[in-house]
Amino acid sequence: MGRCRCRCCSPRGLWMLSAPCCDDRRMCVCPGPRRIGIPVRSSSLPLFSDAMPAPTQLFFPLIRNCELSRIYGTACYCHHKHLCCSPPYIPQSRPRYAPHPAYATFYRPKESWWQYTQGRRYASTPQKFYLTPPQVNSILKANEYSFKVPEFDGKNVSSVLGFDSNQLPANAPIEDRRSAATCLQTRGMLLGVFDGHAGCACSQAVSERLFYYIAVSLLPHETLLEIENAVESGRALLPILQWHKHPNDYFSKEASKLYFNSLRTYWQELIDLNTGESTDIDVKEALINAFKRLDNDISLEAQVGDPNSFLNYLVLRVAFSGATACVAHVDGVDLHVANTGDSRAMLGVQEEDGSWSAVTLSNDHNAQNEREVERLKLEHPKNEAKSVVKQDRLLGLLMPFRAFGDVKFKWSIDLQKRVIESGPDQLNDNEYTKFIPPNYYTPPYLTAEPEVTYHRLRPQDKFLILATDGLWETMHRQDVVRIVGEYLTGMHHQQPIAVGGYKVTLGQMHGLLTERRAKMSSVFEDQNAATHLIRHAVGNNEFGAVDHERLSKMLSLPEELARMYRDDITIIVVQFNSHVVGAYQNQEQ
Repeated sequence: MGRCRCRCCSPRGLWMLSAPCCDDRRMCVCPGPRRIGIPVRSSSLPLFSDAMPAPTQLFFPLIRNCELSRIYGTACYCHHKHLCCSPPYIPQSRPRYAPHPAYATFYRPKESWWQYTQGRRYASTPQKFYLTPPQVNSILKANEYSFKVPEFDGKNVSSVLGFDSNQLPANAPIEDRRSAATCLQTRGMLLGVFDGHAGCACSQAVSERLFYYIAVSLLPHETLLEIENAVESGRALLPILQWHKHPNDYFSKEASKLYFNSLRTYWQELIDLNTGESTDIDVKEALINAFKRLDNDISLEAQVGDPNSFLNYLVLRVAFSGATACVAHVDGVDLHVANTGDSRAMLGVQEEDGSWSAVTLSNDHNAQNEREVERLKLEHPKNEAKSVVKQDRLLGLLMPFRAFGDVKFKWSIDLQKRVIESGPDQLNDNEYTKFIPPNYYTPPYLTAEPEVTYHRLRPQDKFLILATDGLWETMHRQDVVRIVGEYLTGMHHQQPIAVGGYKVTLGQMHGLLTERRAKMSSVFEDQNAATHLIRHAVGNNEFGAVDHERLSKMLSLPEELARMYRDDITIIVVQFNSHVVGAYQNQEQ
């Protein structure tokens, strides 16, 4: 009878413990494994109890008293298929910020977990409550959105057939955002996913504003002059973007005037810098300038403040939280991807034999990218080489090495203190905003400058996937492309079933084959490619097939537990028109 060493922490990464399950491993009382930012060397580590959020403080006594299975039966009752005792079944998720002593007070429990559970045993009848397939579909499809692009938009034939997008929250509220728009004064489409951390304020602001900055950066000098003259004379402005948004994707009306004034200042500077002699627009340069300028405006707005107390607090929340961004600009056969952070862009390519291959169009900006680590070390003195990246995090705290906002990693200590002291009470009372990262000597340590990748589309390039790291933590890129490719084409290349070292009986193998046949007939129950991909990301079992029981359990997790198992997932699947792409190619030959 072995003891289960599940390592668990709260949704915010503020406390952790290592606890055994009961002897027979059938009733697991721990909420599940989770990768954390600091190493665990002992099962008797102290808990950060004072830093627990209220739901977690209520939740912890239930774990101690072995009551968890009675309340969260669908989430934690383990029988044959463990949600929290079998690592192969669980997608692991890491918090963006590592726990730090500044956030909590340590204490040691008077008696160990094992002593407590040995002394208090409860006999309970296992209960299973599963969501029905319609209930599962209702959850998965709540945020899905699809848009079909007209073949001819009045300017040129579009190389984009359309796109599908969807989101599945783990945080409450969700910290991811998404955006899609057609450029009206230039050509092409903009699509992007934004992954927030330390709240959703920054990702919300970036999702609203970034595309305007990019569109303005792409405008010719004459159009910028025309827009400025219209503002001066009070005439109606030329529309710059046509947005394609789900009803849940909202805009901040309260900050619209502030955002417009900052954008106007930007295009006025572009007018002054550009005399109109050059008509060629460098898309790569435009993307980089737009990213950097928006991040600079976010920082400046927080420093200046606003007489309106609500707006003043809003701009500070935006600046002190953070967001990564992965944006694609598609114009004919020209595809540019600008990435800041650890979301990804993946191209789905169909080979001559009908199989699918994945082409990565972005690089993660984190500790797994050796070039990023080297860049950071070169930007700071040699005596900081060991502290600038610690435990695979920036200054030992932040996972992405590039992001919008996060002024705690950009401003000087004096500037941070001055802004906080002059800010509203909500900011001054916040321990996180007052906390200075360790070894903070030569800021800025963080940048929002994107890495831009160019790709010329070919007829075999069928689709593009933009997704936040919640997807890539659960699925391999090749599996992601294959699932989407088979969904879009309806062609399934049947590979021999791999059982991954598991002992499978003949009856179980027959069940797997029957399940695969049933999956082929029901694959089109999803009308949205992003929804279909999320279904696999959350519900796949060890054999790569969607397990309804597992999917139901994962979607039944309460808010306090969901973030322990996975991150927010946001996906955009862009489908290309191979005939149009081929026509472009033939014209140039």
